[in-house]
Amino acid sequence: MNTQASSMQKPNAGAFQDWAQQQQARIEAVLARTLPAADVAPQTLHSAMRYSALGGGKRVRALLCYAAAELCNTELKIADAAASAVELIHAYSLVHDDMPCMADDDLRRGKPSCHKQYDDATALLVGDALQSLAFEVLAAPQLCANAHQQVQLLHMLAIASGSTGMAGGQAIDLGAVGKPLTQTQLESMHQLKTGALIQASVLLGAINGSTTQIKAVSEYARNIGLAFQVVDDILDVEADTSTLGKTAGKDAKSQKPTYVTLLGLVEAKAYAAQLYENAILSLVTYGEEARRLRELASFITQRQF
Repeated sequence: MNTQASSMQKPNAGAFQDWAQQQQARIEAVLARTLPAADVAPQTLHSAMRYSALGGGKRVRALLCYAAAELCNTELKIADAAASAVELIHAYSLVHDDMPCMADDDLRRGKPSCHKQYDDATALLVGDALQSLAFEVLAAPQLCANAHQQVQLLHMLAIASGSTGMAGGQAIDLGAVGKPLTQTQLESMHQLKTGALIQASVLLGAINGSTTQIKAVSEYARNIGLAFQVVDDILDVEADTSTLGKTAGKDAKSQKPTYVTLLGLVEAKAYAAQLYENAILSLVTYGEEARRLRELASFITQRQF
């Protein structure tokens, strides 16, 4: 995606890529340890859970969690738990979203969707089990020395995942097919469907932050969460299936309201650039400490995968 904002800077390619690859490898290892082994009964369910949660995606939510943890000096074991929890919730949402009763997509992350590789009933159970596992991770005894802080982690993830977060946004999305929405309505829907979990990823990582830091990263997360969806809508038009790892052009075929259908391609790109600028502005007082969050903002708004 080409942006119109000349001030949108690409991250230092080498340094950012090294950091991102380290964190991606780290979260992959954490998830591999966290998920039940495929040879443990019920084997089919556990195999399908690992199939759906491992070996795919850019791990943007985990990266945001780790970047916020670096800014706010959050203990690494808490960051690991938070990052794995949001990735498990995200994986569950993708499994359910691909099912015939929802978006009905046969491809995810460049391979058959869970319900195609296994079956519908297994996919339903995979989503349920991944969601439960996310909360099991955050509820682990002695994760946090401060019990109130641990309850905060659970509370934030529950809100982001539920009817006033991701699940609610998905319900609104399903009900909006074929209907015209205003930009305000579209933003409200996506702040829940996509933005809520992205915001939670940042705030979970920032759990140890000061009041001022929390305020700054909250504003950052709100803007970058919305930018993520705007870019998704653009990529659905501009990218092909092999690049996306999922079926391209499906939103238009399904008559789903998007930023491209509402604003047009040029204006949608300009809006993504503005959201990026807003996110960067929220971190202006933090300098080098917020470097990874700024780099991730650039990565999210310029991604072409």
